[in-house]
Amino acid sequence: MRKRSFKYHDFQTISEALDIAEDVTSNYYKFSFNQWKRHRYDVKTLISLKKSDSHQGIFAFLHKGSRITSLPATIPQNHDYYLICLQDHQILNALNRDKNICLLSLLIYIFIHELVHIVRFCNFSQRFNVSPKEKEREEIIVHSVTNDILSYQKISKLDYILDCYKPYRIVDW
Repeated sequence: MRKRSFKYHDFQTISEALDIAEDVTSNYYKFSFNQWKRHRYDVKTLISLKKSDSHQGIFAFLHKGSRITSLPATIPQNHDYYLICLQDHQILNALNRDKNICLLSLLIYIFIHELVHIVRFCNFSQRFNVSPKEKEREEIIVHSVTNDILSYQKISKLDYILDCYKPYRIVDW
């Protein structure tokens, strides 16, 4: 069965949500533009993921990779990068199930959540590969930070999403 994926018109909303999330997250951490550029990541949607990267019960996940870069007359360096892998079908199903959710606010929440993970991994506040118990603890921290970041933002229908994750719990919309 083919999973639902974002349509062409959704990509403008995805781009807008990522711009807002980057701005709000960098303001929270007080990052300069150059500091923010050190956090290497990209966004992938379901259409550009392998079939095995399609999951149930989550809106997004992070994939970590490494690249070796070298400039002439320099020592090669290993750089981590992250892929924010959106689960289109899960996001679209949530929108269909609950009319109190809009795509922009949900994506802002998702992106900020994933960006907080990336900041914590890049700043060595948390390791990427940890036990399930440590992952659960990390999720609690990230949900809390995400809520702190967004609690002062005036974005349509965002309060509803924040209420769903306060206190931290798994929500099946």
